[in-house]
Amino acid sequence: MNESDSDVIVIRNLVKRFGEKMAVDHLDLNVHNGEIFGFLGPNGAGKTTTVRCISTLTDFDEGSVEICGHDTSKDPIAAKNCIGVIQQQVSLDKDLTIRENMISHAMYHDIRKDERSARIAELTEYFGLAEYLNKPVDSLSGGWKKRAAIVCAMLHDPEVLFLDEPTSGLDINARRLLWDIVKSLHKRGTTIFLTTHYIEEAEALCDRVGIIDHGKLIALEEPKTLCDSIGSIAVEYADGEKTLYRYFRNRQEAQDFASSLETESDIRIRKTSLEDVFVELTGRSAEAMR
Repeated sequence: MNESDSDVIVIRNLVKRFGEKMAVDHLDLNVHNGEIFGFLGPNGAGKTTTVRCISTLTDFDEGSVEICGHDTSKDPIAAKNCIGVIQQQVSLDKDLTIRENMISHAMYHDIRKDERSARIAELTEYFGLAEYLNKPVDSLSGGWKKRAAIVCAMLHDPEVLFLDEPTSGLDINARRLLWDIVKSLHKRGTTIFLTTHYIEEAEALCDRVGIIDHGKLIALEEPKTLCDSIGSIAVEYADGEKTLYRYFRNRQEAQDFASSLETESDIRIRKTSLEDVFVELTGRSAEAMR
């Protein structure tokens, strides 16, 4: 059983190696029931490998993972029945229509025909996909393909949905539509484990955020708490061609510092963002995530 009834994912001492490289380095993590959990990290930090280990797509070398109280090593089928997975690249069968993909996925999970039809009708109506059901996969835009993939992943009514960079490659309108879908799934009670390279996405959507670097979890908290940990107010100013940042507990301290600067360049005082936290903790810019 889980260590707490409120924890739907419990990870202990998780290790994944690729030869000499430690991709996931003794990771401990709990994800609470019903939350949107954001997972951030630079490219190569281990976030996608972690998701693949947790969601049973990849074996791991040491440690344990429990999903909904099921040990993924001892009872993988029960664990898989609790989860839906949307990978970075949409894994729909291009030779089938959207409806045929949904039927195929439902049959994989042994959903009865009558229940299958009802679930497909309910979810396609909910996500606005009804008019696209008989269209081939490649006739849809990236945003609609992602919606169809989410419906497939939700057909067996999983308690946990893994979204690995779901808005990567989408235009801003499609991204915002996907944000609305994530929020609506959250309201329905689905626990969502979200990896993203858009830091503003994590800040807007997530109840808690974990930051991984070199396979280690280096921070874990609510976005606001993470921002407050380095200082809630930022001063952004130029030093020659370089932009510098300083963080303060309140706006008065920030204004006092800004007044002391001997520079003719613009000085900006603003709230600290999750991007600031990411840069401070990893020493790398947000571009390192892309």
